[in-house]
Amino acid sequence: MDQEIQKPKLVISSLYKIFGKRPKAALSLLEMGRSKEEILEKTGQTVGLQAIDLEILEGEIFVIMGLSGSGKSTLLRCLNRLIPPTSGKILLDGIDIASLDEAALREIRRKKLGMVFQNFALLPHRSVVENVAFGLEVQEIQESERLEKARQTLEMVGLSGYEESMPDQLSGGMKQRVGLARALASDPDILLMDEAFSALDPIIRAGMQDELLDLQNALNKTIVFVTHDLDEALKLGNRIALMKDGRIIQVGTPEEILTAPADAYVAQFVAGVDMTRVLTAEGVMKPPEPTVWVESGPRVALKLMEEHGISSIFAVGKGKTLKGLIVVEDAVRAAKEKKSLAEILITGTPVAAPDTPVRDLIGTVATSQYPVAVVDACNRLRGVIIRGSLLGALAISGAPDEEESI
Repeated sequence: MDQEIQKPKLVISSLYKIFGKRPKAALSLLEMGRSKEEILEKTGQTVGLQAIDLEILEGEIFVIMGLSGSGKSTLLRCLNRLIPPTSGKILLDGIDIASLDEAALREIRRKKLGMVFQNFALLPHRSVVENVAFGLEVQEIQESERLEKARQTLEMVGLSGYEESMPDQLSGGMKQRVGLARALASDPDILLMDEAFSALDPIIRAGMQDELLDLQNALNKTIVFVTHDLDEALKLGNRIALMKDGRIIQVGTPEEILTAPADAYVAQFVAGVDMTRVLTAEGVMKPPEPTVWVESGPRVALKLMEEHGISSIFAVGKGKTLKGLIVVEDAVRAAKEKKSLAEILITGTPVAAPDTPVRDLIGTVATSQYPVAVVDACNRLRGVIIRGSLLGALAISGAPDEEESI
């Protein structure tokens, strides 16, 4: 995902939630720097959220995570005002959800926001297809149209053939698929998922995570996903917000959270993660310079290799598309024999996508005599991975020493 060209879908500014009948007293103490525990003791008010400022980008999976009581579910439920915020703004496409009247809020919920709950929340007396169509029924869409849309959405989540089944006939994973289909049926802009997979068995949970990623690749929704599970956050999140005591401690990509924790709390939270699983090719690659234009001659390639102290160089075409690798011995021979670079190109050298996990690269780097080229979907050269740069990145990140295997 290219976050540089994305625009914010949700903008949250100075959001607070105080549970209790004297929120102003709690807010005053917060301004004085008092802790959540002190405020509860002095006023009986519970600080749910404090000073939340966030931008959630269009088309990303944004994960909110933290331990129990950190405020993650409270924040999610403030986004559709299942919990009304005490103060602050929640802008969805520039519209402040926090200030809407009930009629306008209902329209936003119906058309722009879908919600998937931890406990499935299916209607037990309705069939699967009727459960999925329920939101469309609330929107007063004709029965034939809403049932057809519900069937299409069930096919999307892999439940074709179960349309007439009742909820009590389904497994936990299937029930959650129904809940997901119900949220998707109205084609919302934003999908809110509150611990959506935490009630499932580990194997089913992993499968649902994979299915969510597949759906996201197809639909490109904005998804706000709450979890207390670090592995789940790292797997799903384009970015992660880590919360504690109603505050956001750090926001970043999984790699940023793991390699540059904001404080000791974050460092402790992520300790023990297998960095080879989380670090990607993009995180360990070197800049691809120098490269040589494929239409240049072998003497140009030799000059560049000499200037940079290297024994091989990648040849590129228009738009920096990867054409192949030139090694010094072949370039010397080509210069003597007056051959072109195209005639001595080594093609089929190992390549990796920017998001390839380092774990999947270790064997390639260990066995290949050539550097690994990191290329994007258009075969443009983005970077280069060599054995030394991979080892250095793993050492800096604190990952287990892989030198023996490399």
